[in-house]
Amino acid sequence: MSQGTKGPGKLKGKIMDNKSLLTDYDIFLFKQGNHFSLYQGMGAHPMVLDGVSGVFFAVWAPNAEKVGVIGDFNGWKKDATPLEVRGDGSGVWEGFVSGVGEGDIYKYHITSRFNGYAVTKADPFAFRTEEPPRTASRVESLAYEWDDDEWMSLRGARNNLDAPMSVYEVHLGSWKRKVEKNGSRPMSYTEIAKELADYVNEMGYTHVELLPVTEHPFYGSWGYQTTGYFSPTARYGSPREFMDFVNTLHKEGVGIILDWVPSHFPSDEHGLVYFDGTHLYEHADPKKGFHPDWQSYIFNYGRNEVRAFLISSALFWLDKYHIDGLRVDAVASMLYLDYSRKEGEWIPNEHGGRENLEAIGFLRTFNSQVFEKFPDVQTIAEESTDWPMVSRPAHIGGLGFGMKWNMGWMHDTLQYFTKDPVFRKYHHNKLTFNLLYSFHENFVLSLSHDEVVHGKRSLLDKMPGDRWQKFANMRLLLAHMFSQPGKKLLFMGIDFGQWNEWYHEASLDWHLLGEEDHEGLRRWTRDLNSLYRREKALHAGDFSPDGFEWIDCNDWEQSTLSLLRKDKKSGERVMVALNLTPVPRENFRVGVDSAGYWVELLNSDGKEYGGSGVGNSGGVEAEKTEWHGRPYSLKIKLPPLGAIFFKAP
Repeated sequence: MSQGTKGPGKLKGKIMDNKSLLTDYDIFLFKQGNHFSLYQGMGAHPMVLDGVSGVFFAVWAPNAEKVGVIGDFNGWKKDATPLEVRGDGSGVWEGFVSGVGEGDIYKYHITSRFNGYAVTKADPFAFRTEEPPRTASRVESLAYEWDDDEWMSLRGARNNLDAPMSVYEVHLGSWKRKVEKNGSRPMSYTEIAKELADYVNEMGYTHVELLPVTEHPFYGSWGYQTTGYFSPTARYGSPREFMDFVNTLHKEGVGIILDWVPSHFPSDEHGLVYFDGTHLYEHADPKKGFHPDWQSYIFNYGRNEVRAFLISSALFWLDKYHIDGLRVDAVASMLYLDYSRKEGEWIPNEHGGRENLEAIGFLRTFNSQVFEKFPDVQTIAEESTDWPMVSRPAHIGGLGFGMKWNMGWMHDTLQYFTKDPVFRKYHHNKLTFNLLYSFHENFVLSLSHDEVVHGKRSLLDKMPGDRWQKFANMRLLLAHMFSQPGKKLLFMGIDFGQWNEWYHEASLDWHLLGEEDHEGLRRWTRDLNSLYRREKALHAGDFSPDGFEWIDCNDWEQSTLSLLRKDKKSGERVMVALNLTPVPRENFRVGVDSAGYWVELLNSDGKEYGGSGVGNSGGVEAEKTEWHGRPYSLKIKLPPLGAIFFKAP
């Protein structure tokens, strides 16, 4: 096409001679499903062509008859700025549009080759969106001056499997809200950054995990119904403000994990569904392409271009936003073709089985690409079944994740702790069964947002007994969690004892910290985090059988447990004893392997935490009395509903 007369005013909204950002090799890789940085050429990219400022647009719509860019720059006229389809059969429509610049809003108007279907779509590769409920895309360059070199140079050690990892799970819109005349609003990325970093550091967490910040039309989905796979939600600010957020946390020594959702996407018309008048991103058959629980669409992992789109999204956040890890949501729903489906509602794979072979291949490629290009980050699977080798390398038959949430531990532990202590002895195996499989995967012990919503009540409210016992049980639950092998994750509010369920439209109940028992629980969580990070015995062997040993796991009658955590390299050892009833155990004997003075490191019954103060005056000298098959033993006071950590001499 003719360039016409140069000059931004006269050329505004005009197509100029095509100069693609996508090479023939890019298209070859895209069609093969092996292009994992598509965001460099697809979407909207501000640039200068022959001295004229504008934007290069590229969108995949292989079954379209016409595609045009529409926006304020052309009065939203569907035929004013048509894109041209490449002649290579890729289905990519592209063009340089003059006079369009950063911040301008746009969509694609797509006319399908089928049934006269026409629709207006947001850009699947948009780097920025309008603030919901508006749904247009915005042009954004993502230029940014990073200042987190120190963090980036050290994060490999911070994310290593033998490093302490205590994750604070956060929903940005409801951690703290700004109170204004007409109510409250979420804090912006800029407003929350330093305050969140300060809290995380004061509490001793190593990382924050953000519920999805990828753009989503329905706020009540908490981000798990994603439409913008390359856009941080505009509810809290711009992409640069989110970069500021990441930069600030990194400079304060805090890692950032993002929840990422490649399992399904919503049915909103402006999104990916039925994109070019065909089932482009999703399976056409609802038995494979529609999720009955979430009323959403399932990606077609067998389509090369879809795999490239999703993996490009994952790498985009690690590349452009310096994100330190991705937690992949709902992996089980991806792995099983019959997930949440009855007989006759699903299609077996080519071998007649229920395994989704295409999704398995996608996850292995995703993990391989992440660790090849960013070896110092982590990937974490939320996978709720006993699928084998989730956190084992793809080249030996695993899915390739770095870690996996231990959903079995969570369910068993909460079932136990919600029991009245009178009945706990009949459920003792709930606390010990986990160790039969603890080292089959690299597990994260998670007490997440899912456990404090939808009528499940808050964790504190779930605890049995009167108010004092509820708080004692909460301290004991956290002590049990931090004594077990595996990395740790706590959802916001658990650490100081929310009474209310989490609600995404309201702030946490920070005023509760004015009450002594809530403040005591917060101190206990802080000191547990500090102990976990300080003592190598409590974290270095999180994924190795060498790092854990039961002393006595069979005292079901008294509902007590005793165990040893060890660091093989340094030889350091920490002994933990737990009393899961409100009956104090005087002269309680625990077998140990060495003589000397065992220092009492932490006691959940300390008065500073809201406890009754039963303890051991700083430590106990080991006696030459054989117990639990060991040559020495400690005679200790084990407090009611209490846990004590001792360090070996």
